[in-house]
Amino acid sequence: MTSYFEFTNPTKLCSGKGAADNLEYELEILGVLHPMVLSDRVLEKIGTLGIVLDALHTVQPGRVFTDIPRDSSIDVVNRIAREYREFGCDGLIAVGGGSVLDTAKGVRLLISQDADDLLDLMGCECLPRGKYVPFVALPTTAGTGSEATPVAVIKNPSLHIKMEYISQHLMPDVAVLDPRMTMTLPPRITASTGMDTLCHAIEAYSCMQKNPISDAYAASAVRLVRDNLVKAVRRGRSKETRMALANASYLAGAAFGNSMVGVIHAVGHALGGVCHIPHGDAMNILLPAGMIFNRKVCRDAYGELLLYLAGPEVYQATEPSKRADRSIREVIHLRKQLHELTGLPLTLKEAGADPGLFPQVAKTALNDGACIVNPREVTFEAVMKILEKCYE
Repeated sequence: MTSYFEFTNPTKLCSGKGAADNLEYELEILGVLHPMVLSDRVLEKIGTLGIVLDALHTVQPGRVFTDIPRDSSIDVVNRIAREYREFGCDGLIAVGGGSVLDTAKGVRLLISQDADDLLDLMGCECLPRGKYVPFVALPTTAGTGSEATPVAVIKNPSLHIKMEYISQHLMPDVAVLDPRMTMTLPPRITASTGMDTLCHAIEAYSCMQKNPISDAYAASAVRLVRDNLVKAVRRGRSKETRMALANASYLAGAAFGNSMVGVIHAVGHALGGVCHIPHGDAMNILLPAGMIFNRKVCRDAYGELLLYLAGPEVYQATEPSKRADRSIREVIHLRKQLHELTGLPLTLKEAGADPGLFPQVAKTALNDGACIVNPREVTFEAVMKILEKCYE
């Protein structure tokens, strides 16, 4: 066990059927009267945003902003912060996936620090809390775990990179998990975001900052993904499976928010910034190769995870020396199932990545903070091998 670790999880969790109906009460506790509501046009069109707005009976939103793209950028964050001030808002409600939630975190950072440009606030865990900005998150995907993490990933379009902002002051005051928020997710996105959750949990369980508390969160997330992801892909309207995956995403987010991730996320962030590969797809493609790269130093951790990836019977029947390899095979098998059910890409070639950009991807990945806590040293050559292995 590590000789010293820190763990923080200050976000209040409201999870279950009808959880969004408690939103007005939570805002009252936070003292919010005119929140800015952030979402995207798809959620507005299909009515998911409407469920949240209908829950606000006496609270009048100061501004509803739905022009957030799939990969939000510092320009979008800066624009929203200006409107937050112009419309006299006094809190944030984020309804959406990782892009929307991370955008809200960026806005909170700007308002709290009385700044105008997110580029002026670059740094890692070095900013004071500043002005208090109440923040409620309602995730509409079960993957990023952003509602439980101190991390915001925001694109810098001019440099073609995804920038990471890390501060405990980014974490929402309240996270609301309601199965209605993810009920309309198509099978393909359900699969992609579910593999993002699994990757968060596996990297959190095996990186250098792992600790007993993060391990407990991560292991629970793996088990929930194992038992519910394929079911959710096949029967998307099941409230039970949707709720289970939402809880898994939160648990995995809380785990890696404290222990962090590793090479898989470093390369995945770079693929998103350089090759525009959707994050969940990148995690699905990279996960086995990343585990194989780290296997020589993570054999014990991967062996322990077999219990949660395959269940007690498989774990007991597998020789201890072979459990790590069996865990990797379980991940590969899950990927194959999801590919057959939804067409989720298994290779970078299928995802449309240009191999000519791999050197740029590798250089970008090496500058990603996730490499710092990867259990094995990450080199340019190692990343290139991972990319090449994942292409075909």
